[in-house]
Amino acid sequence: MKDVQHITIPQDDDGQRLDRWLKKNIEEMSFVMAQKLIRTGQIRVDGKRAKPDTRLVAGQEIRLPPMDERPKKVDGYRLRESDAELIINAVIYDDGEILAINKPPGIASQGGMNIERHIDGMLEALTNKDGVKPRLVHRLDKDTSGVLLLARSADMARKLGRMFQSRDMKKIYWAVTAPAPTEMEGEIKAPIIKGTEGPNKDKMMVDHKEGQKAYTNYEVMEVASNKAAFVAFMPKTGRTHQIRVHAAHMGFPLLGDDKYGVKAALEGPGIPNRLHLHARSLQFMHPVTKKRMKLTAPLPDDLARSWDAFGFQKKPDHEPFADF
Repeated sequence: MKDVQHITIPQDDDGQRLDRWLKKNIEEMSFVMAQKLIRTGQIRVDGKRAKPDTRLVAGQEIRLPPMDERPKKVDGYRLRESDAELIINAVIYDDGEILAINKPPGIASQGGMNIERHIDGMLEALTNKDGVKPRLVHRLDKDTSGVLLLARSADMARKLGRMFQSRDMKKIYWAVTAPAPTEMEGEIKAPIIKGTEGPNKDKMMVDHKEGQKAYTNYEVMEVASNKAAFVAFMPKTGRTHQIRVHAAHMGFPLLGDDKYGVKAALEGPGIPNRLHLHARSLQFMHPVTKKRMKLTAPLPDDLARSWDAFGFQKKPDHEPFADF
């Protein structure tokens, strides 16, 4: 274990971000360790607390604490430095009580059988200065990107969880369907149940006799020659794969959905071969401040290229479901 170190910033490093300077110049310090030590106030700049994005000035003194830290395992998951950097850069909101990230596609929300890499395991990198790791409030499918809500305490997680259950959480999703819906807007009322046999085994399916009630509103934002459409969805219930099942049931499955639709229904330059579903925003009343919140996640790069390929607006000229 190294003793406390004091390092003076040279002229050549003037203007660099603190976290990037540490990663570049302190060999034994990982990105994860740097973020944690900065947040907990153990790394100081001229004797004062700093933030990861603090711009350094030549002549300032950096205080480094004794270091002896190894990557931790969370439920069998070893946090990699690249994943820590990914989750830190995914943060779109943090007020000390509620935290939200723009979840990248292709990563499961939680661990499970044969799932070695997941958001829950990465949350160690978002531990705050009091040593509190955030916890998931809800989940998104592995292939779905967008707003994922976290809480900094068990009490806040319960309050936010109740909002999801009581429909006090307005959820807006963006998707591309292929083909376009025949109606420009509507409400889908189709009960959903998990299949147990045949081709529907382990898939969610519409069953008007045995299924649980499920309601989804949709609004067509733009159409590309009826072959595809940019559609906004607002699920009013929270059944597994609800939007995907409802869209397929109505005859306009989501582009790239190989489970409920046709994976390669459309191909072309700039169109990735994956599920075109993005959790665009969450709107709710903050449980503590009572302030009306709207957390919005921009499209990931691959879906942004799809929007461009179809000629869809990434900043629509109106807000869907404004009357709800």
